[in-house]
Amino acid sequence: MIRVLIADDQAMVRTGFRMILDATEGIEVVGEVDNGRDAVTKAKHLRPDVCLFDVRMPELDGITATTLIAGPDVDDPLRVVVITTFDLDEYVYGALQAGAIGFLLKNAGPDLLVAAVRAAANGDSLISPEITTRLLQHLVVPNSPTATDQSPLTDRETDVVAAVARGGSNAEIAEELYISVSTVKAHVASAMAKLGARNRVELVIWAYEHQLAG
Repeated sequence: MIRVLIADDQAMVRTGFRMILDATEGIEVVGEVDNGRDAVTKAKHLRPDVCLFDVRMPELDGITATTLIAGPDVDDPLRVVVITTFDLDEYVYGALQAGAIGFLLKNAGPDLLVAAVRAAANGDSLISPEITTRLLQHLVVPNSPTATDQSPLTDRETDVVAAVARGGSNAEIAEELYISVSTVKAHVASAMAKLGARNRVELVIWAYEHQLAG
């Protein structure tokens, strides 16, 4: 059972998310709060598998809350999916840098919400396809073309990371590259270790910085 904590200052949003997730087999909402400070407290107490955090919340914003439970200084980080809207690009990027494993638009729809929760619970990331390219190309400053030549990744690892940046799941990447899913997972893990990436989102950011996501 995937245990989920919802943090959003809008009651209707929390109710909608709860209804969708509680109606989904294998997922259970274990708590909901309306501000960032309570979100951090409850997350540390309940230790849910996935936290859904809005960016703008009273008392403590979603970015700060994410840093406190998933940031680089946290010994046992939780998995946070940030919920946002189109006009909050810079906040979303900050949340990813703070340790969030993915993000969604509030109007993403039930299927994408469930998929994001399942992906986060598995340690993967799901970024709303509507905003992946727009967001990262807008915010990430690409390195020089020679940066890729200095990459610590093997050619196959580079292929896999590029496919991850294009939004491919492990199964889709395996089919695209004619390798097994277990091999994809191994390449992802190796790339993360070499790049010091904490999750697949950071692989995506690295790929955009090195112009591999086209």
